Amino acid sequence: MAFSLTFPATAWGLESFGPWSLVALRSVLAALVAGGVLLAARVPLPARRHWAGLAVVGGGVVVGFPLLTTLALQTSTTSHAAVVVGLLPLTTAVLGSLRTGERPPRTFWIAALAGAAVVIAFTVQQSGGTLASGDLYLFGALLVCAAGYTEGGRLARVMPGWQVIGWALVLCLPLAVAGSLVALPLEPVHLNAHGVLGLVWVAAGSTFLGLYVWYRGMAAIGVARASQLQLAQPLLTLVWSFLLLGEEISAAAPVAAVAVLVCIAATQRAGRRAGRESRPVRS
Repeated sequence: MAFSLTFPATAWGLESFGPWSLVALRSVLAALVAGGVLLAARVPLPARRHWAGLAVVGGGVVVGFPLLTTLALQTSTTSHAAVVVGLLPLTTAVLGSLRTGERPPRTFWIAALAGAAVVIAFTVQQSGGTLASGDLYLFGALLVCAAGYTEGGRLARVMPGWQVIGWALVLCLPLAVAGSLVALPLEPVHLNAHGVLGLVWVAAGSTFLGLYVWYRGMAAIGVARASQLQLAQPLLTLVWSFLLLGEEISAAAPVAAVAVLVCIAATQRAGRRAGRESRPVRS
């Protein structure tokens, strides 16, 4: 739910800020929220061995994904971007299996690949068989975000999820402040209600709250299985794009989104069955 509002909120934010300013301010505000919570809770610094992983989280979900998707939304509609990003669950599952050693069953991968195939078919159909510059940004965002999700899910096994994203945001704060100081004078700012609300949501809702519950869920059920739940994000984003932005939705978009929801059910069923089979039998 939190992530599904990210693209519409970003589109609102772009009404007031340039893309570089929006991403930098988003990170600054989110880092201030996270830093305040960490200070209030008197959380000690993470062990040195965890800082490299936190840097991957920061580079993927705090800097890379917001920047690339914001640039993409300058030329792509939120409904189109949402379905393209439906490839993120498969990308995350693959990286998660390589990084954490999880081994989902064959039925899981069949369902995950089916969901990815629907997304690819939709993208090709919408673009007339060619990739637009916005799609290239989106595909780059998939890779960096999947890396951040995977590393964050791994770290959430040894520290609370809110601390994972909290320390990643704090680590990126100097870069975000520098980016704000450079971008704000170069990009025009036209404050309005939509722009301010969009900025607040992508900072506090998508970046901090959303990633907190996301990493906690990943730690509970595993990176691969949790990643497939995000196949629901395109359908929800299509609803918000229609209600909040008044975007016209092509007939193919809801069909593609519903199709990937079917794949969610299949991956979760396969994941639950694998989890039961892997548990030791008690005498």
